[in-house]
Amino acid sequence: NSLPNDMAVYIASTLEVADVCSLGSCSRYWREICCSDSVWWALYRDRWPEFSAGVGFSSQGWRGMYISKHNEMASKAESLKQFLERAASYESLEVGNYSKAIQLLNSMRFEFKDVQIFFLKPSLCVLLNVVALHYCILCLNLPAEDLIEALSRCSVSERQVCVQWWKLGRWFYGFRLRDEMHSRNVSLRDLAATGGEEVLRVLHRGAIHEVIRVQILTPKQPTHASWSHQQA
Repeated sequence: NSLPNDMAVYIASTLEVADVCSLGSCSRYWREICCSDSVWWALYRDRWPEFSAGVGFSSQGWRGMYISKHNEMASKAESLKQFLERAASYESLEVGNYSKAIQLLNSMRFEFKDVQIFFLKPSLCVLLNVVALHYCILCLNLPAEDLIEALSRCSVSERQVCVQWWKLGRWFYGFRLRDEMHSRNVSLRDLAATGGEEVLRVLHRGAIHEVIRVQILTPKQPTHASWSHQQA
């Protein structure tokens, strides 16, 4: 191959993992390049920048370390899916469990690419999508343009979620009026952009002060979306 090794390593290091694996199957030369520690160290650092700073090289090599870390995060992702599946009733979620799911994501230290790989899938229940999106906004502090691009790339930007909240009825001449119910259907794209600010404020504050209940629901769909999906 006439391509210098350092240039080949650089090219492979800029690809996604699936593309690196595909490239490695093209020839013996590319297999050696795509299995090199230089490539997998770059992939590890790109996916887990916070972890990579304190990680030292081990005998399994960077490719083995990447696979081990991926499997660890996959196991954590599955535990979160199971928690939400238990917490949800008829594809609706109370805001307390919604907030707990975000806290779990934060404690598990999911990075942005982890979220995209495990949670931003059209095959999953939209409640998982919205929990993951809100985590990215609240805990990872990602800019709206990055989120919108990721939602589009993952084919979930137009998926919708319904948020309902109830406010205490106002007092009128010594009588308290009926509690007020508010409901809004919003797409994931709008939640990531400025159009979802009101809904995000309600979800972030939860059932406090004048808001007595908040519920997140899946809009009625002709087909059922599963909580888990077999493919990675």
